[in-house]
Amino acid sequence: MKNSFYNEFDTEWIGRGQSKNVKGRTPFEQDRDRIIYSPAFRRLQNKTQVFLSGEFDFYRTRLTHSMEVSQIGRSIVNHLNRSSDALSDDFRIDQDLVESICLAHDIGHPSFGHAGEQVLNELMLESGGFEGNAQNLRILVDLFYRDKTEWSGMNPTRAFLDGMLKYKTLFSDSEKKKNHFIYDFQKDILDFVSPDISFPDLFTTEKTLNSFKSLECRIMDWADDIAYSIHDIDDGIRAGFITVKKVHNWMEDKDTEYTGNDRDFLAKLATAITDDTFSAFLARLIGTFIHGTKFVGRDNAFAEKTYRYAFDIQIREECTALCTLLKMLSINLVFHTPQVHQLEYKGGRILRELFTVMEDEYVIKAAPEYRLLPAHYHKSLQEHAAPDRRRMLCDYISGMTDGFVVRTYKRLFDPEFGSINDLI
Repeated sequence: MKNSFYNEFDTEWIGRGQSKNVKGRTPFEQDRDRIIYSPAFRRLQNKTQVFLSGEFDFYRTRLTHSMEVSQIGRSIVNHLNRSSDALSDDFRIDQDLVESICLAHDIGHPSFGHAGEQVLNELMLESGGFEGNAQNLRILVDLFYRDKTEWSGMNPTRAFLDGMLKYKTLFSDSEKKKNHFIYDFQKDILDFVSPDISFPDLFTTEKTLNSFKSLECRIMDWADDIAYSIHDIDDGIRAGFITVKKVHNWMEDKDTEYTGNDRDFLAKLATAITDDTFSAFLARLIGTFIHGTKFVGRDNAFAEKTYRYAFDIQIREECTALCTLLKMLSINLVFHTPQVHQLEYKGGRILRELFTVMEDEYVIKAAPEYRLLPAHYHKSLQEHAAPDRRRMLCDYISGMTDGFVVRTYKRLFDPEFGSINDLI
């Protein structure tokens, strides 16, 4: 069925990467399908969400998290399409578009979670930085497919790329340069997404620029908030970090009131933990958050160009407040613990040492003495200038899974792992 919510401007491909033929699928279905079948997406199964991947088989990884976000995103779209008088069968938000954005929203994030992202950004600070969301775009537009020593993108649509733009600030314009930016060389993506009006020209601060997002990006962002705020609590309880005693202690010690009735909710959560019904208790919140989302109109310079900016979502205040309470609970009882910080420190140190060795061999030296990287990377790095080699090296390391990083580290530094005797 034709959907007049989107026009040719929304479905136009960026023209960089493998060509597309419709063959019965919409452009947004093709974007989604390419994500699902990509190696970059599969690698998320061995990348840290909260706890190191592979530590226990029931903890969430970046892959399972992305799948949960996509399901929640589709459910939000379904709710909005059914509940809003402004939407209809032939004028509706596209579920496939939102699903592809949700599935890909973490595709460029490195091993060891935010600690890995922070270390890579520190290492790349003089070379344009590193940011997980910027790396999402880099993979989609430049690194999705490989042919021997050459890489190309997946040729995404404008609406899909715009949905991935959680942040629109260039690295050079970022004040702190810690996160929430895209790479300077990705300005052409901004120009493609908005060819007639410059995003930065309309906003006076970095915060307002980064908060201006397409409808589908806003849905993905809210679906992501729902997923990790609830599921980090679920994993934290199963891992033993969140207990009844710790919930009560935090409730007494915290000095911020988030919902206006924090005590009642946390008491119910403590009861659910005691009764071992916490999984169902938390799962019901997903429906509450989904149905707390409303389809509304908005007015801005882009509204005449595409309905993606003529409309927005509005989230009930009590839902955002409760979501914030859950985030703060998991931050204080899970993320800010010695156990998690020790693992983050270890993961960051491993990445730093790997990067240093690879940089010395492939960037600083005129020619590498050792073949430390796969043949296609080894050859390709030698064909580029030093600044490009540094970015390519960062691409390689950020794409490594947790397990692959650890195995590579052991081969380089652990005398007992993969010793020369094993090769004889």
